Amino acid sequence: MRWLPWMQILAWAWAGSCVAGSSAFEQAVQRADAASGAADNAPSSLVGAWSLVRVDNVYPDGHRVELYGPHPQGLWIIDAQGRYMMQMVRGQRTAFASGDKARGTADEYRATALCSNAHYGQVRVQGHVLQTHIEHASFPNWDDKSGSSVFSIKGDTLIYTVAKPSSGAAEGAHGEVEWRRLP
Repeated sequence: MRWLPWMQILAWAWAGSCVAGSSAFEQAVQRADAASGAADNAPSSLVGAWSLVRVDNVYPDGHRVELYGPHPQGLWIIDAQGRYMMQMVRGQRTAFASGDKARGTADEYRATALCSNAHYGQVRVQGHVLQTHIEHASFPNWDDKSGSSVFSIKGDTLIYTVAKPSSGAAEGAHGEVEWRRLP
């Protein structure tokens, strides 16, 4: 990917420059986005690098299931044009016994599929809704799919809700994903 190093440089350069929330600065950013025709670009409040905090399924009775364990790891990089790359992994994973990716057991392959998630594509914002289009994903059922999620940004924290999680959720559950802006 020729644009990966470029995105990392942009993310590091802009990550600390955007403070989100309901502050006067955020309102000014939103006005600037609207004036510049940012409908074709990602809003400044999203641009940069984000570190994963949690990925939970939340059930109607309020209990939560941590899909990637108590300390998930992940990175979400968004450039000014709305291109993004995202990866999530369980913090604690078991290595393949053979040491060879091509010679795993059925259980090792299953654990790998359930303990990681990666995709890239485009993200846009309309009001308080993230609109994403996944170009390619580690879960092939998501290739060339679009979706939307309600989100909020408060300070350096971004939280979005997934109406119908694709993994491990019973009827009525929703997903919550939290990210923290990297300095």
